Amino acid sequence: MNPTQYPIFVSMQKIILYAGAILMTNASFGQRTMEKLIDKLSNKDVPLASVTEVSVNPSYIRLDAREKEEYEVSHLPDAYFIGYDNFDAEEFASLFPDKEATYLVYCSLGIRSGKIGEKLQKLGYRDVKNMSGGIFKWIEEDLPVLDADDNETQKVHAYNKFWGLLLTKGEKVYSLENEDGDEG
Repeated sequence: MNPTQYPIFVSMQKIILYAGAILMTNASFGQRTMEKLIDKLSNKDVPLASVTEVSVNPSYIRLDAREKEEYEVSHLPDAYFIGYDNFDAEEFASLFPDKEATYLVYCSLGIRSGKIGEKLQKLGYRDVKNMSGGIFKWIEEDLPVLDADDNETQKVHAYNKFWGLLLTKGEKVYSLENEDGDEG
């Protein structure tokens, strides 16, 4: 393992341990479990926005902080793909120069998007929100998602079977390499 990746590895281990403990201590994997997990793992420096708030505020610039494969399976209407592992701050700043606009970042649950939201704040963006529950919660609320061709779909990239336990609606899609993986 590359020594520069060690903090990321330790951080992901903590996320997996917290998530596992929460999932195993709760007999039902429903709404309360998702909310507990998000509360434990979300970045507290980036304000959370509820799915309802996002759905009624068309002025929010929606940013998808998942990987391209996840985005292509389904994404929120009018969302821009910005990625997570390969997020490019300079490219983002050139595409979105207005630092006063409201930027809504989301991912599967709100963990990765919280980290990207913090990066945006450090770049000087003043109004950044993280969608609590991510696309999983969006689907749970029966709101529409679009595929790569902008057609409505019920498919949701659940990342892997572990995280997929939190998705109770929609059609789960997994990557071959992440089917049994341990990152969320």
